Amino acid sequence: MLTDTHTHIYMPDEFAADGGPRAAVLRAIEAGIGRMILPCVDASSLEPMRTLAEQFPDNIHMAIGLHPTEVPAHWRSIVDAMLRELDANPGRYIAIGEVGMDLYWDKTMRREQMDAFEYQARAAAERSLPVIIHCREALDETLEVLQAVPQVKAVFHSFGGNPDDVERIRRRFDPWFGINGIVTFKNARLHESLPAIGLDRLLLETDAPYLAPVPRRGRRNESAYLVHTAAFVAEKFGISTDRIAEITNNNADKCFNF
Repeated sequence: MLTDTHTHIYMPDEFAADGGPRAAVLRAIEAGIGRMILPCVDASSLEPMRTLAEQFPDNIHMAIGLHPTEVPAHWRSIVDAMLRELDANPGRYIAIGEVGMDLYWDKTMRREQMDAFEYQARAAAERSLPVIIHCREALDETLEVLQAVPQVKAVFHSFGGNPDDVERIRRRFDPWFGINGIVTFKNARLHESLPAIGLDRLLLETDAPYLAPVPRRGRRNESAYLVHTAAFVAEKFGISTDRIAEITNNNADKCFNF
């Protein structure tokens, strides 16, 4: 069994051509992906996430939070509504995410993103939940926020940094690192960061429907394709795919308190 710690497999439009989200989950289970974590993007994510979780209660787990690219000026009211949903349904959500910083396309909401990120990270710490971090072109800002909430348990989702970035992060914190299909890309050098991350802090994810791994690159991604990333990472560490599954499942247990 493998655990996909980050998949947007609930998006109905993205999977409509292949039977919809339910069919995608069934394909994942058949491929050996026994657990999938669905991260929230905004309030519109909640209904399709809940629908899928109700259909597969043993396989689907949810996280709730406001994605940095969706942070508006009135972000506080949106996040507070999400936190009310979280508190009203204990056990339904196992993390706060995905939240964080994204300055790749637009830096005009930098301050609002930082404030929303810190607010949600504090909410996670107060509830003893991990926070799933989206960090794109914003490592300085992300580390600044995390230094204000050092007690929070953190996952750097879709990590794409180099070994120096890993060292810089781990000098301050000891988070988990979510590795997805990027590690298989020919021109990506993410595999060079794997030794710095180490097996003890490694999580596997797809970030479906994005970033499909080789040999599926260029297609719409789905959780079933996690097997390709797992095989690639296992080869880089010189261990079997079964062993990488065992290790990353144990890491997911520790991180998300399954």
